[in-house]
Amino acid sequence: MTKSFRSYIVLAATVLLAGSMSFAEDGSAIYKSKCAMCHGPTGTPSAGMAKAMGIKPVSDPSIQALTASQVAATVKNGKGKMHPVAGLTDPQVTAVAAYFKTLK
Repeated sequence: MTKSFRSYIVLAATVLLAGSMSFAEDGSAIYKSKCAMCHGPTGTPSAGMAKAMGIKPVSDPSIQALTASQVAATVKNGKGKMHPVAGLTDPQVTAVAAYFKTLK
């Protein structure tokens, strides 16, 4: 194998790796764009939103008890006054649910 051929292989592998990383789902960015307006940037809704929509903060024991799968199901299907979040792929739903579980 020549040195230039190896260089091309290394370059191709680097480009492929960098490209796949850019498609990784960022749960925090999705949360900020789709969820924070109601649930608050840190998972604590404003007093008005909490009262109007019945949204509990992430610190509530009933919310803390939810699994990431349960959160994902709520994002996909809605629950109570919350409508399903439109326009998200399954990996995005999984990413935002995982991020939501990190909020305290």
